[in-house]
Amino acid sequence: MTSVGADHDRDAATPDRSAALAEAIAQVQLSGAMFLHGEYTEPWAYESLPTQDATAVLAPGATRIVIFHVVVSGSCWVEAGSHKVWAHEGDVIVMPYNDQHRMGGHEAAELVPITQLVAPPPWDSLPHIVHGLGGARSELVCGYLVCDDRLFDPRMRVFPPVFVVSPPEGPARSWVRASSDLVLQQTSQVGDQLAAPTDVPQLLLREVLKLHLAGAPATDTGWLGALHDPVVAPALAAIHGEPARKWTLTDLAREATVSSTVLDERFRSVLGIAPIRYLTGWRMHVAEDLLRSTTLPVTAVARRVGYESEEAFSRAFKRDHGTAPSVWRVAD
Repeated sequence: MTSVGADHDRDAATPDRSAALAEAIAQVQLSGAMFLHGEYTEPWAYESLPTQDATAVLAPGATRIVIFHVVVSGSCWVEAGSHKVWAHEGDVIVMPYNDQHRMGGHEAAELVPITQLVAPPPWDSLPHIVHGLGGARSELVCGYLVCDDRLFDPRMRVFPPVFVVSPPEGPARSWVRASSDLVLQQTSQVGDQLAAPTDVPQLLLREVLKLHLAGAPATDTGWLGALHDPVVAPALAAIHGEPARKWTLTDLAREATVSSTVLDERFRSVLGIAPIRYLTGWRMHVAEDLLRSTTLPVTAVARRVGYESEEAFSRAFKRDHGTAPSVWRVAD
């Protein structure tokens, strides 16, 4: 893409962002399956296995796995570290780095280790958890995917530790529900392993990633390729890891161990956007995710993305999205 100066990083003839992103994500190699069917009744809560243990159980020998949950009915919260989100019927929860997490319903409940709810493998059928004290019911179908692509490298921090995608009403949302139903119907036992239609989880995660990343800056250029670029990638990792930091071009160049001029030129060449412009866009992308899926007040969201005042953040968000932050607020 042609650079047109410091204040105009994009050509007017911008290609279709969605199509470009879908094509890029299609190149990411994924493999995996659905592994758990859970029915939970209020009050309920559980804690997952630690990261390494979960990987060893689900995909022995894999470097890293991505965990996701489809909310078939009801609603729940999920917390990884200090990041807590809510999800509702039709949503897809993603743990991109397989961080140990906690999950529960609306009523307070004691955390139960997942090992008390499901026996260790090998399984002779899809594990089915029934947990809780008989109140309001939530149903989830869970899956995992193995992927060594740098998109899921924890050091790059492309994603928060847990995020929720709400497919829009219509075919996309119906397809998510139909996919989970299909897996439940077609999962069977073959030898010592469960056999499930692995193409369904792959297609599901690709669609979810496309929806989540559609608002990220520079997704209509070589964004995924930039994660592997020796100059751009270190600067991206710095921005993604600390979006609230008051980064300067000099600071980012130091992270990439190049001069400011080299970093700026390389950024524009690979992504079609200046580094500081990308920083602002990434902050807005992170803010959108926090507003949609957490209950953090707008002031707290502003601070997490580098704004000292709610007013300054609101102005920047409205410039980027055309609407005030409150429009993106989703109540639990």
